[in-house]
Amino acid sequence: MKFSCERDPILKEIANAYEIISTRNSLSILSNVLLEARDDHLLVRATDLKVNYESSIPVTVATPGSITVFCDKLHGILRSLPDGEVEFKQDDDFQLKISTRARNVRFQLKGIAAEKYPQFQTVDDSARFTFAQRDLIDMVAQTLFAVSDDETRYFMNGVYLEKQQGKLTMVATDGRRLAYCSKEVDGAIDDFTGVIIPSKALQILRRQAPKEGDFSLAVTEKNFHVSYDRQRLASSIIDAQFPNYQRVIPDEQAYRIVIDRTEFEEGLKRVSLLVEQKSRRVHLETQPDVIVIRSSEGEIGAAREEIPCEYSGPEQALALNYTYLLEPLREMRSDKVAVEFTDPSKSISLLPVPEADYFHVVMPMQTG
Repeated sequence: MKFSCERDPILKEIANAYEIISTRNSLSILSNVLLEARDDHLLVRATDLKVNYESSIPVTVATPGSITVFCDKLHGILRSLPDGEVEFKQDDDFQLKISTRARNVRFQLKGIAAEKYPQFQTVDDSARFTFAQRDLIDMVAQTLFAVSDDETRYFMNGVYLEKQQGKLTMVATDGRRLAYCSKEVDGAIDDFTGVIIPSKALQILRRQAPKEGDFSLAVTEKNFHVSYDRQRLASSIIDAQFPNYQRVIPDEQAYRIVIDRTEFEEGLKRVSLLVEQKSRRVHLETQPDVIVIRSSEGEIGAAREEIPCEYSGPEQALALNYTYLLEPLREMRSDKVAVEFTDPSKSISLLPVPEADYFHVVMPMQTG
């Protein structure tokens, strides 16, 4: 195999592949990236057996061929090289030689035969449907932060995805909060039973996708598939039953606070400088047209801030984990948000104003 290309395009794809690679896996080939040069394109493939990534970039191929090399080292080598053309050449004993014309730089990496690399899962084109990249990435942004990191509750370690009644819906929960987003799907696409997509695949998609154009999506019995531009991503799904999220969503709330989103977010950041780190508890005290955010950190100190709002109900005191408010507020796009509640001991709702295709539900804490 022998090919050449500019440094930046291949560096970008190897960096993408590096996000996938599992360096801790005992199977050494899973720490490798596959390179296959043919038809003036380079195929780049990476996998950790749960998430698979494949992309293609234009290169000048002198001799077609394929090899796998240690991704971490290849990434470091490419980052160290100067801008310009890079030449790659594989010899007969699976050594990949990397050199530049701009400077007298030479590297050599030991490889493993490409035939030993895991195969990429495929899906029939008839099972695919298109969905706007910007919309899907927005759905991921509105839900991903609410995924549980408790591995003993693995059924909450991903985002639930379903298509019902012409809408694509994503839901995430860690048992103390819930994030929901749903958008219309164009075209006659069959409904499918909900699946749980691991966080890693969605994090990668959010960082790497250009957010322009459409995704080609497919959900099979065991995998979630995404294609865009010259990239393909496939992830295994979590084989578990997701909680009945509909039971958590309040039908209606008795009271409603409308507040400037930026002022609310900045106020929470300031007040949270003095909270007990274990509980992360802040208090929201409602007064006519004013909400008071209050916190204390033992004998160290306390914080209090008043923010104007629209509220005409009785005075109430809510206790909440401040991160459960800050994380959705960072992703919400509206100028104003609504905090809806019925009782300080029951779940509150956090919604954009005007209402949109997403909302958040947060369980309160004890006020003491």
